[in-house]
Amino acid sequence: MKKKLSRLLALALAAALTLSGCSSGTTEEAESSAEAPSSAAQEEQESQENEIKDLVIYKSPSGELSTFNILYAQNGSDFSQLTNLMDPLLEINNHNQVIPCIAEEYGTNDNGLTWTFKIREGVKWVDMNGNEMADLTAQDFLTAMEWTFNFHKNSGVLGANLTSILEGASEYYEYTKSLSTEEAYSLTAGEGSVFRDTVKIEAPDDYTLIFHCLNNIPYFDDLAVNMYPLSQYLVDALGGPDGVQAMNNENMWYNGCYTMTSYVQGNEKTLTKNPAYWDKDCKLFDTVTIKIVDSTDTAYQLYQSGEIDQVSLYESTIQTILDDPNHEYHDSMIPLQPIRSYSIRFNFDKYKEDGTPDTNWNTAAANKAFRLSIYYGLDLTNYYSRLNPLDPLSCENEYYTMKGLAYTSDGTDYTELVRQELELPELNGEQIVRLDAEKAEQYKQQAIEELTALGVTFPVEMDLYITANNQTVMDHARVLQQVYSDCFGDDYIKLNIKSYVSNLISEVLTPKLHSFYEDSWVPDYGDPKTFLDQEVMGSDSAFYANILTNINSVEESEATKDLLETYRTFTEMVDQASQIYDDNDKRLQAFAEAEAYMIENALVIPSYYPVSLCLTKIDPYSTVNAIFAWQNGKMKNWETNADGYTTAEIEAIKAEYEAAQ
Repeated sequence: MKKKLSRLLALALAAALTLSGCSSGTTEEAESSAEAPSSAAQEEQESQENEIKDLVIYKSPSGELSTFNILYAQNGSDFSQLTNLMDPLLEINNHNQVIPCIAEEYGTNDNGLTWTFKIREGVKWVDMNGNEMADLTAQDFLTAMEWTFNFHKNSGVLGANLTSILEGASEYYEYTKSLSTEEAYSLTAGEGSVFRDTVKIEAPDDYTLIFHCLNNIPYFDDLAVNMYPLSQYLVDALGGPDGVQAMNNENMWYNGCYTMTSYVQGNEKTLTKNPAYWDKDCKLFDTVTIKIVDSTDTAYQLYQSGEIDQVSLYESTIQTILDDPNHEYHDSMIPLQPIRSYSIRFNFDKYKEDGTPDTNWNTAAANKAFRLSIYYGLDLTNYYSRLNPLDPLSCENEYYTMKGLAYTSDGTDYTELVRQELELPELNGEQIVRLDAEKAEQYKQQAIEELTALGVTFPVEMDLYITANNQTVMDHARVLQQVYSDCFGDDYIKLNIKSYVSNLISEVLTPKLHSFYEDSWVPDYGDPKTFLDQEVMGSDSAFYANILTNINSVEESEATKDLLETYRTFTEMVDQASQIYDDNDKRLQAFAEAEAYMIENALVIPSYYPVSLCLTKIDPYSTVNAIFAWQNGKMKNWETNADGYTTAEIEAIKAEYEAAQ
């Protein structure tokens, strides 16, 4: 592990100046110096005294927890909170390196075919109040793996990558799929179980795990970052899988940095430092309070009054601060690091709120020309300005995958391969490079002609669902609504803004009410497969295909046959790329061709990088900002300044951080 960040550069400079001073001095001066701390030590003490002990942060209503079971979690907001309550085999540090966690040692001796993990002894399961419940052993990871590969137990996303990687995992999944729910629920990972006999994960003793892969998987340690344990004792205490899925902060067990000592849904939750936490040398907050705040304006007011310790900024507030050189935050706006790539996905099997199919939308979305008119014509510059009015085009995204995910043998970023396949020019900071007014108009006219012949009426109505009673989200949506109007005309596409009360999945996605959804995938490991696998047809583990695009439920017809054939081709391309294990450059090139094919057919439209601005008392370079793994919200070893950071201070910290890379 590389060294942790030191203090601010200014502090380091002060220390250097103190040490370089050369004077004999008098005896009196020497005695005085011995009695008083050095200026560097004094400043360090002051810095420590200025650290935040009880952190307060906020989330929007859409960021409320939907589950307390990390094996069941399906979105980034859940993971960013639950990762503070549960520790996996390995974790990520602030330099985006995979390091030991529950596994104190790990590695492979055969180029990634077999991986061995040594579980550290003395890790405790505790209850909400920190009372020790049991020792954590290798068996707890086997129990979690059984849950992950059991069709009837697994409703989450963590097992998707492992099913096709581990020996016997796919077979076990299909076996449980053939069982009744009751039969599958009764299965365990104990000695002599079907799971032990089928899935090739060994536990020769209480503190050793050995995973056998179907092929050489050099990035398996990335996957181990998302391997969480589950105690069978807890499963039994909660009455089985249904009880585990429904568990809450009061009856769950913890092995992470914090326990959740209070929880008021839709309002506030409190995390308290775990007194039994295994990592005695790490820096933790005494408490963390997470508030649900309805709007960014409210959050900004709370930051001003010192009630929260970080706030994201948007256009109006940023402009107000910029226009006043004497504003208290004029020199304190901090750009956040882009670690997500957002894309637009169309719902190809949409339903209306009355439960009937939205045939008009479904027919339009299935039409390639209609989708390409949006791809070439959607100018999101004004939308970017909501996030970053200082540099809107820093938000431009032309790829489905995230930059920095994977590299060829000569150091070429994978997304560069995608750019070359798409034949796009390099980003220029002046305009979105994929925009082409002539092509957009040609495809628009083609779509009107083809769709009119199929009975589609114009304007085609697109339903965008947002969380209710959130002014910031509403402002975003209205800007996007205006963007569609300006780009396409209200006689071609009409964007409708609709709302849901509390739960996006149950109220919108499950009943298939959305026309499209803009989302980012948090990759689980450093390979394009983790992205592209989410879009393929015919896979139970393809999250976006099953939840957002609903391509698997589209029936073949005159209107949909080309769409389905395009998806079949894309799926075959991803499958073929996935089978390349002996040449990583060839593997990445094959994935780049598949991704370019997906974008060229506008099955997915890349939209933006969230390069937004914030005010913060948290050093962003001390936090985890990994492009893969779900640990970016893990509040461990964070550096803070109760007075807030200035832009200059963060720039100094950034320089020091990059020098330590």
